[in-house]
Amino acid sequence: MVAPSSMAPGSKGLAQSDLRLVAVALIAEAPRHGYEIIRLIEEKTADWYSPAPSIIYPMLTNLAEAGYMTSTADPPKLYTITDDGRTYLKQNRDLADVVLNRLTALGERVTRWRRAIGITSKPLEPDADSTESLVDILARAGR
Repeated sequence: MVAPSSMAPGSKGLAQSDLRLVAVALIAEAPRHGYEIIRLIEEKTADWYSPAPSIIYPMLTNLAEAGYMTSTADPPKLYTITDDGRTYLKQNRDLADVVLNRLTALGERVTRWRRAIGITSKPLEPDADSTESLVDILARAGR
């Protein structure tokens, strides 16, 4: 059973477990640096959500320590999925796909919403009302 929304209530962030799955799924596609994971999530959400480096880099270190990926020694570290990481992703593929699809759906809705209100570029910082509205949209998309 998948939770109604991958987004934490009252925030525009992902649950830590969902973010881990997204990172593993993106690294399974191709070896990636931490900043690439951040950039890809930003792209999927039309720049609505940008995971903080202070969340991404320790999480990638933990995934490497768990054996799900390896990393190069020199910064910027390049992360590559391992066989254990592929197994973890295979066991959680349905949930990973749901989270990735929700991020993409959010990005599409953000783009339509911005067009509808006449915003052609990324706003500097969304206000609380617009954040709540988009979290509601994401939750509805998941149903």
